[in-house]
Amino acid sequence: MARTTKPLTDTEIKKAKPKDKIYTLSDGHGLQLRIKPNGSKMWLFDYLKPHTKKRTCLSFGLYPALSLAEARSKRDEAKKLLIKDVDPKEFRDERKFLNEVAQNNTLEHIAAAGLKLRNLW
Repeated sequence: MARTTKPLTDTEIKKAKPKDKIYTLSDGHGLQLRIKPNGSKMWLFDYLKPHTKKRTCLSFGLYPALSLAEARSKRDEAKKLLIKDVDPKEFRDERKFLNEVAQNNTLEHIAAAGLKLRNLW
């Protein structure tokens, strides 16, 4: 049977001090806070890939910028994707790529690229 983890509190996170080596604080259900020796605190979601069943991590962001509640909601979104057999990391990367394509598919961007090519000739 799986061991239950006591959820983190904001006070525990603020009081967590850097050590000589990287260490993690677990919030439960795969959400972890990795604390590095330089003092940075990063949210990670530890999960099994749907098709290969290999363990991997998905980073959500740094602690002060991303609160505990926001990290938990991102974890829940990732778990919903895993239920549908979708890898959250691949989903995020694909969505980012599609946004870049949409941003680069404007008349202004195409005209600028055309002018750049014209100046090369």
